Amino acid sequence: MRILQVIASMNPKHGGVCQGIRNTVPELQKMGVESEVVCLDDPNSDYLGQDAFVIHALGKSKKLWGYHKDLIPWLLSNFSKYDVVVVNGLWLYQSHAAIKAMLAYRKTHDVSPKVYVMTHGMLDPYFQTAKDRKLKALRNKLYWKVLENKVVNEADGILFTCEEELLLARTTFPNYKPKREINVGYGIQPPPANIEGMREAFASHVPDWNSKPFLLFLSRIHPKKGVDMLINAYRKLEEEFEEVPQLIIAGPNEHEYGKEMQTLGADWPNIIFSGMLSGDAKWGAFHESETFVLSSHQENFGIAVVEALACSKPVLISNKVNIWREIEKGKGGIVKSDSQDDTYQLLKEWILLNQKEKNQMSLDAGSVYQAHFTISSATEKYLQGINN
Repeated sequence: MRILQVIASMNPKHGGVCQGIRNTVPELQKMGVESEVVCLDDPNSDYLGQDAFVIHALGKSKKLWGYHKDLIPWLLSNFSKYDVVVVNGLWLYQSHAAIKAMLAYRKTHDVSPKVYVMTHGMLDPYFQTAKDRKLKALRNKLYWKVLENKVVNEADGILFTCEEELLLARTTFPNYKPKREINVGYGIQPPPANIEGMREAFASHVPDWNSKPFLLFLSRIHPKKGVDMLINAYRKLEEEFEEVPQLIIAGPNEHEYGKEMQTLGADWPNIIFSGMLSGDAKWGAFHESETFVLSSHQENFGIAVVEALACSKPVLISNKVNIWREIEKGKGGIVKSDSQDDTYQLLKEWILLNQKEKNQMSLDAGSVYQAHFTISSATEKYLQGINN
């Protein structure tokens, strides 16, 4: 089998979708499945050329909506090479282009690859109801009526990473009538073993670290991630308790919201902004942390959440992280709502646990990963879903 992944960008700074592809492709290869990617990136980008699979970079789109004149012709010329095409994401040109190319191709060809759309949480009702997204919600409503409902309803099926995502997608827009809804699951590669160099790499990137276990936020610094609530909750904890672990906030922060959050935490020396961490420094952050925190307002899957579980680190999350049910049932962390008070209670409940309870939750976190989110089991489910 040959699979083509269609995605706007493979830039790791754009979040977990491209990382999900990078996690899945090597496991598919073990199962005899060849994978390639087509994206709208500059082929000279420094993040390309490092993967062990073919990436067709057609050039950077400089238009609104991510329009690129070469994508449909490229798809029409290459569809015959693939058995399955998976379109990653909605609301940008690549999803519209893929379905338009599919419909045109099937008019003149009796045999066509199956074409699926993987929404990666982009049909979550949060994006239509969040107070800071009124204009974007209006835009999405228009896009849905004119274009995007055809993408969803004409594809051979819609792929979801978990049951919660599938159920939420049904509640967002009218005329939602996909041919198939398929929960294909999601997983990650096992984390690298904890070696001494990781601690050193992390320490070199975060010189203000006091060498003790800490609370870790590692994600995009974005309003939907609840970073402001996390900082405010931590400030309240420090006023209440004599000693609280440091809070390290890891993620790109040289943008307007990132600078706002740094200002919010500026008077608290135990709140440390490390910038984006990768490689050994990133894994050092996971291994040296005490627990992982993500009080997000919306999180489709949360690759970083699962990476923490895989490192046997308990996770403190909101119930807007769509895999919260598996985590709560497996006792691999603490789950609350995504309010300011609940974020404070999330941290406080962890702080008040004794060491025996924390150790048990760490063991349970690793068990949740093994039971639900290994890349091997997720890839088998993925293949079964797109083959049936």
